Amino acid sequence: MEDHRIMEGLAGITSGQRALGALSTKERNTMLEHIANALEQQASRIFAANGRDLAQAEREGLAQPLYKRLVFDDKKLAAVCEGVRQVAALEDPIGRVRERRLLDDHLVLERIDVPIGVIGMIFESRPDALVQILSLCLKSGNAIVLKGGREALQTNRELIAVIREALGQFPVGSRWIVHMESREDVGILLGMDDIVDLLIPRGSNEFVRYIMEHTKIPVLGHADGLCALYIDDEADLDMAVAVAVDSKCQYPAVCNAVETLLVHASVANGFLPKFKEATTTWPVTIHGDGRTRDVIDCMAAVGSDWDTEYLDYEIAVKVVDSMEEAIEHIAQHGSGHTDAIVTGNEAKARKFLREVDSADVFWNCSTRFADGFRYGLGAEVGISTQKIHARGPVGLDGLVIGKWVLAGNGHIVDTYAKGKPFLHKELSIEGGSLFGEVDE
Repeated sequence: MEDHRIMEGLAGITSGQRALGALSTKERNTMLEHIANALEQQASRIFAANGRDLAQAEREGLAQPLYKRLVFDDKKLAAVCEGVRQVAALEDPIGRVRERRLLDDHLVLERIDVPIGVIGMIFESRPDALVQILSLCLKSGNAIVLKGGREALQTNRELIAVIREALGQFPVGSRWIVHMESREDVGILLGMDDIVDLLIPRGSNEFVRYIMEHTKIPVLGHADGLCALYIDDEADLDMAVAVAVDSKCQYPAVCNAVETLLVHASVANGFLPKFKEATTTWPVTIHGDGRTRDVIDCMAAVGSDWDTEYLDYEIAVKVVDSMEEAIEHIAQHGSGHTDAIVTGNEAKARKFLREVDSADVFWNCSTRFADGFRYGLGAEVGISTQKIHARGPVGLDGLVIGKWVLAGNGHIVDTYAKGKPFLHKELSIEGGSLFGEVDE
């Protein structure tokens, strides 16, 4: 029965996507507002379902980082509803003009943003991720195939039920949404390269790597969050301690939490004791190299520590002799996610920002800012460390793709093959596109 329902949904998902993408901005924004209202009104149903998932997770001994991500409480609900409304308030990406060029008189070329098509999302533990990706897909006119982890099945099922009910009054309804539930469905989704245009996995390193290695579908995501923070010799040490503690301890179970701390030798004696003292509020384990252990008492770091994403109250600390050494360490051991420097020297900071090849590079602020909501994207579908069309926290821009449209007046190529030159005049991208405006 379940397989039959899923296959029916998949059969109609492309037509559902076309219908969704053809809606006006106002219609899609109204749908988003209905979703946010429904989630708030049906909170007790969602919390009850999440309670069942949490109880099952405790019985099965789910790993603590996954358990924390599984929790869907008042705070998470408020955040996702605010995110949905932020998405509704964002500029409509469909039909946005990126380039406009006059090739010849009355021959106008535009590159505009259009929906990618059908997005497949496979995620572990985080029910809030379901709402984030679904709202961004709605706004950007994309269909969505969702496959959550078994540990969040009850919560995800209830969220989908509430969202379908909220969309029932609209002609397009929810036929652009397919929710998969069984473990076997993962294999089905990975093989759907004839239907799904982009896969977005969210979960552990092993999980994301598995997805990347077992599908022909393009994958947007990251496998590791090996974030590093460098404390320069010209850093304000109180600022450095505050930034380091927030980067590690504010929420350690996420990919933008810092895992490696690189400290310039000239400030090690001043910084490290202060950092260790500041972390005593949490059960932080420090893995330090020999020079770190000369200053503070901590565990001895081994080679694997520089390549470990702890996702917990653990951190690897290394003393370095220069910013160049810190940059080289990040190049060798980092994952291209988020890296930061604390320094009062602007020239050094700009060099660090230029030379560290990561999706997010920060100066004098916590790595935890690497987040779509905090960036003002409304929500995020994930964070990409790949060098494809989207990198870093991915919001609406990561769910649209370029499309060239050309309007002429009977123009033919033979005219130009015989010697007539093109004008190739750049035009302003302000104003509507050749798409025109959808009737409200």
